[in-house]
Amino acid sequence: MNAQVNAPAPAAPLRKAIECGVPDNKPHLHPTLLKNYGNWKYHDRPRPGVLHHVSHTGDEIWTVRAGTQRQMDLYTIRTLCDIADKFAEGFVRFTIRSNIEFMVADQKKVDPMIAELEKNGFPVGGTGNSVSMVSHTQGWLHCDIPGTDASGVVKSMMDELYNEFKNEEMPNRVHMSTSCCEINCGGQADIAIIIQHTKPPKINHDLVANVCERPTVVARCPVAAIRPALVNGKPSLEVDEKKCICCGACYPPCPPMQINDPEHSKLAIWVGGKNSNARGKPTFMKMVASGLPNNAPRWPEVNAAVGNILRTYKADARPWERLSDWVERIGWPRFFEKTGLPFTKYLIDDWRGSRANLNASTHIRF
Repeated sequence: MNAQVNAPAPAAPLRKAIECGVPDNKPHLHPTLLKNYGNWKYHDRPRPGVLHHVSHTGDEIWTVRAGTQRQMDLYTIRTLCDIADKFAEGFVRFTIRSNIEFMVADQKKVDPMIAELEKNGFPVGGTGNSVSMVSHTQGWLHCDIPGTDASGVVKSMMDELYNEFKNEEMPNRVHMSTSCCEINCGGQADIAIIIQHTKPPKINHDLVANVCERPTVVARCPVAAIRPALVNGKPSLEVDEKKCICCGACYPPCPPMQINDPEHSKLAIWVGGKNSNARGKPTFMKMVASGLPNNAPRWPEVNAAVGNILRTYKADARPWERLSDWVERIGWPRFFEKTGLPFTKYLIDDWRGSRANLNASTHIRF
């Protein structure tokens, strides 16, 4: 009698990675959005924080936008999901500026959802000509090279700008951003708050040889201010302080080159950045205030300067002028006169060399 040997089942083929860029969003869209994809007749804003889209088929959908913090705890996420399940037919999305949007096809659900969001501390607004939520970096919570707490700066600012978020009373939309270092995440914005190191890094020579790959650190410096050195008989690095621009680029690959300092790491305000091509070309930001104290946890000096710029812009700009358009019309001297900000030779950078190698248009070049 021949024994029957059970052959092992053939192994399932491994799934190949799909490397095609951004994942397809259609499986996650609200059914009304998916049904009318690319077939919208018009849209309007019934009130601040609410978008209303009407398709050529007659279908309608309402989107309610609320402000949230970027780093959220489990309780907050569950609260938002419960609101989505109860009032928004279970469909939500997040914008690039940390706003959450709920989509509903039934207009009767809009007002109860707004009331529930406001009751739970999520203000509804951020649409049209308002101050949107601030896009920001991780700060002390997650980042490995922060010089300030970007999340805390955002919280303190948005407490002051709560009404500007909820109402559409600015000349045009206002995008803001904060960055906890000088080199990684300071995005273009109408107003940006960025850390500003004012002293070269302090080097712990005992640790450099064991922690840092010295050629990488030397190559990382944009102004060739770092070179290898032998200190106390050990391989180390040295900084030419006359060349150093205190950018902090050496700190990520070499933590012993500590540049963060409670006294000498300040905050600076930049204005006039714009990514869109609407009504005018994209623009770069320019620094208008520097040396502001990194004064946690409420940063009153930063909030006072930002509030001053916004109030002046709101009172003086023409309808639909972005902050960069307003400054271009009145000129930088008048900007400093109207805002009362002190002007020094270290502010405003009109260097034009970048025009030869930076593409400031939305056209793709090959």
